[in-house]
Amino acid sequence: MAENHTEDHTEPTVIALSGDIDLLTAPAVTAALDALTSDPHPDVVLDLRPVRFIDCTGLGILCRARNRAEARHGRLRLLSESDAFLRLLRATGLRHAFEVQSDAAPVAG
Repeated sequence: MAENHTEDHTEPTVIALSGDIDLLTAPAVTAALDALTSDPHPDVVLDLRPVRFIDCTGLGILCRARNRAEARHGRLRLLSESDAFLRLLRATGLRHAFEVQSDAAPVAG
């Protein structure tokens, strides 16, 4: 799918999440994102386009991943075309906490 990435910063690690990101899926999603953000200088793009539903637990998981990446001098970006997701970020005051892109073209770099 994607490989973990170190300090060379050549390509971000792109991971697609799918289905629901909620209380039931939280342990597995958290473990996967913790692994992706454990190295120094992680550069992670989460493709949320296949996600059907995300609740406040899911937003907490995304915040945790962002915080872990930033603490390691890395970067976390979200890829989403969902107006509902963007409204959710705005409603919770998190819209400017994340780099959100609507297509994969500008991901590199």
